[in-house]
Amino acid sequence: MTSARLRVLPARADGPPVRVGVFGLLGSGNLGNDGSLDAVLRYLRAEHPDVVVDALCGGPETVTARYGIAATRLHWYRGEYRTASRAGAIAGKALGKAVDAVRTAAWVRRHDAVIVPGMGVLEATLPLRPWGFPYALFLLCASGRVLRTPVALVGVGAAPVRDRATRALVRWSGRLAAYRSYRDDLSRDALREMGVDTSGDRVHPDLAFALPAPEAGAGPGPVCVGVMDFHGGNDDRPRAEEIHRRYLDGTTGFVRALVEDGRRVRLLTGDACDAPVAAAILDAVDSPLVSVSEAACLTDLMAETAAAGSVVATRYHNLVCALRTATPTLALSYAAKSDALMDRMGVGDHRHPAREVDAEQLLARFRALEKDAADVRQTLAEHLGEVRQQLRSAFADLSRALFSAAAPDEPRETP
Repeated sequence: MTSARLRVLPARADGPPVRVGVFGLLGSGNLGNDGSLDAVLRYLRAEHPDVVVDALCGGPETVTARYGIAATRLHWYRGEYRTASRAGAIAGKALGKAVDAVRTAAWVRRHDAVIVPGMGVLEATLPLRPWGFPYALFLLCASGRVLRTPVALVGVGAAPVRDRATRALVRWSGRLAAYRSYRDDLSRDALREMGVDTSGDRVHPDLAFALPAPEAGAGPGPVCVGVMDFHGGNDDRPRAEEIHRRYLDGTTGFVRALVEDGRRVRLLTGDACDAPVAAAILDAVDSPLVSVSEAACLTDLMAETAAAGSVVATRYHNLVCALRTATPTLALSYAAKSDALMDRMGVGDHRHPAREVDAEQLLARFRALEKDAADVRQTLAEHLGEVRQQLRSAFADLSRALFSAAAPDEPRETP
């Protein structure tokens, strides 16, 4: 089902092509965000090859180089996500807000539709300021409504937001979007609780599950440990350093215990900001058995998890990669979305809270995972068949909504 106000794009046998924009913190170093973009681009190229696509995003150079589409910088002020303490920086940010309103509207006007591909754009489970991305998303959705260009929030994540300004911006972004679908029931419920009518909205698995999975590695693989620059959520700012220290110390102790057992460990990251965490663990353990992945995209990360014997991971899309490759996985869960994902894939027993990482407890949970490894692989394989079918149906729904009333019921498998 789709939101009722969506305008269907006409087919254009003659005349200019349909132009579709993609929007978000893409190309900025977060592999999960870029993986969602990758999945949507594969869908568009397979099902609607005549559509012209470009992006308004955080890292336009990276997006253009990696995906071959034109891209424009999301924010006029280049220091948008740096803390402003001097008068000049504060003034630059303030001016940037006004300039971005004009820039966003001008960009939206050039398109027949805009897709926001996945990502946790309606949540604040990590530290987030209202006048950063929440404001940018509101500008997009408001511009779409005023200019009659449908904005589709596709497979997005949402969570309850306490901060009043952020909550208001999230609520209005949701209300003004013409199409909404979510990566889990929790997201749809959260947006409904914030005052958005979600009765016509759809829930389907995370878009990254639509990406092709590599073959599993031969022989015993390493233990992949996905690490994160974790400081708690938006409401944990007073305790951020304490939370981070506990997480880092516990994860380091766990890696050290694996090495003492003679296990090879491969550290995974999911965002550029995670690199110092991996480096700190590598330095503290100081063993040739520990190495750090240099994965540059989500498909690279999936290759790492496919080659692993088992995975312990914090970042949401590290979990997606491990589950997509049917690798036995233990979630270091930092938000309800991680718990929901593990439950959806039938492996909800294998998780541990990221805020309370104790090396000995984590090692005990890991050993329980490895003991159940064969059953976990079978369970994941069974659920993955359902997930792929649900995503094919979700993309068909998006095609019917955006492009044509006569879209095929089941699109072809994206390459």
